[in-house]
Amino acid sequence: MDGTMKLLLRAVRGEIVPRPPVWFMRQAGRSLPEYRALRADVGMLESCRRPDLVCEITLQPVRRHQVDAAILFSDIVVPLQAAGIDLDIVAGTGPVVASPVRTMDDVTAIRPLDPTDVAFVDTAIRLLLAELAETETALIGFAGAPFTLASYLVEGGPSRHHAKTKALMYGAPDVWNALCARLAAITRTFLEVQIAAGVDAVQLFDSWAGSLSEADYRRFVLPHSKAVLDGLSVPKIHFGVGTGELLPAMAEAGADVVGVDWRTPLDVAASRVPGKVLQGNLDPCVLTAPWPVVASEARRVIAEGKKAPGHIFNLGHGVLPETDPDVLTRLVELIRNA
Repeated sequence: MDGTMKLLLRAVRGEIVPRPPVWFMRQAGRSLPEYRALRADVGMLESCRRPDLVCEITLQPVRRHQVDAAILFSDIVVPLQAAGIDLDIVAGTGPVVASPVRTMDDVTAIRPLDPTDVAFVDTAIRLLLAELAETETALIGFAGAPFTLASYLVEGGPSRHHAKTKALMYGAPDVWNALCARLAAITRTFLEVQIAAGVDAVQLFDSWAGSLSEADYRRFVLPHSKAVLDGLSVPKIHFGVGTGELLPAMAEAGADVVGVDWRTPLDVAASRVPGKVLQGNLDPCVLTAPWPVVASEARRVIAEGKKAPGHIFNLGHGVLPETDPDVLTRLVELIRNA
C-alpha cells in the first residue's frame, strides 16, 4: 500500500483526515492472552531477538483490535545488549545491569553498535512488511532515548528517584555527556537499521525524562535526544512520562509528533507546542472503568486533540497488563466512528 494512503502518516503531516488514527503503546503484550501463551517459555530478550516471534507479537493487536499502526515489538535495552552490555530483563523487576556505568572508563568500555549486531531486527521488519503489504496499517519503529537508557545503566536497574543518575549528571558532567553521546550513537544506529528495513515512522521513548526540571533537561538531555532525531528520514514521534512542563523542549529535539501523557490535556499541550501534531492521551487506568466512562473520556480526548494541527489517538502511557482486550477493541471501533 502506498504510504500516502496510510491514515497515520497523513495525520503526521497535518493533513485533514476523517478521524484520528489510533494505536496504543504496549498494545502488543501482557494484556493479550495470545501473547502470554506465545511467550510462556520464552524470555523477553530472547523473544526480541527472534524475528518470527517479533513478527507474530507485533501483529497480534493489529489482528485483534484493527489499530491503524503496529509498533515493532522490542525493548529499549535490546540495542544495549546487542552492543555487548551485560544485562537482563528480570520478571517483576525490569532491566538489571550486571556492572553499572559510573566512570569514564565504564563509558569508554561501551562499544558502538554495528548494524549487523541487530540484523534480527532487519529480518523481523521485512517479515512484518510482507504481512502488512496490502493494508493501510503503518509500522512504527522503536527505541529508548539516551536519558532513559543512561538511567538504567547508571542505577543498575529501575529507579524511583534516579538519585545516582542525577548525582553523575550534576557531579561529573563530562562523564554524563560522554555516556549520553555514546548512547545517542547506539540509539541512532538502531533506528537507522529499522528505517533502512522499511518502517514508516519511529518513536523515541524517554520514559524517565519527567524526573527533570526544564533547565536540567535542556542542559543535560536535549542535545543528546536531538543528536538521535536530527535528519532521520521518516516521521518521528517523541514521548515521555510526566513531561508536561518539558513539552516545548522535547519538541525542539526534532520530532514531528509530540506524545503527551494523561496529566496534560491535549488542548493545553497544543498551546505549549504550537504547530506540532500531538499523540495521546487517555489515562490507561480509564480502560478499567465502566464502558460509558471509557467512551466519555475518549470523546473528550478527541475533542481536545482538535486544537492541534493533527492528532493521533493513543493512551497517555502503555496498556496495563490487567486491561480487558475487548475494551481496547471497542475503543478502536468508537474512534473509527468518531
